[in-house]
Amino acid sequence: MAGLHHPDKAKIALPAVLDALSDPTRLAIILEIAESEAPEARCQSFLPLGSKTNLAYHFAKLRTAGVVHVRQEGTARYLSLRRKDLDIRFPGLLDSILAAARGTRAASRRRDPA
Repeated sequence: MAGLHHPDKAKIALPAVLDALSDPTRLAIILEIAESEAPEARCQSFLPLGSKTNLAYHFAKLRTAGVVHVRQEGTARYLSLRRKDLDIRFPGLLDSILAAARGTRAASRRRDPA
C-alpha cells in the first residue's frame, strides 16, 4: 500500500491552508488536536463531528493543505498537527486561527448553555 501524500514544508501554500481551515468541522478537528496532551489523535476519535465518509474528506483536505500529518498503523489512522512546519512557513498564523476558534467556541457556549 502506498503512503499518503503530504506536501513538503516548502510547498505548503497559504491559500490552501486558509481554505482548509475555513470549514467549521476542520477547524474543530485541528482545535481538538492542538488542545490535546497527546501528540496525535486517532481518526476514530472525531466521529462525534460527522460520518466516516464526511470525516475522511475533511482529513484529506487538511492533509493535502499541509495542516496535518496522517500516519497509518494497520487499519487505524492517526492525525497530528504540522505545527512546526506551519509556524516556520507562516509565523503566528496557526496561533491566531486557534485563538479565534477558541473565542468563537466560548461565545457559542455562552449563548447555548447545555
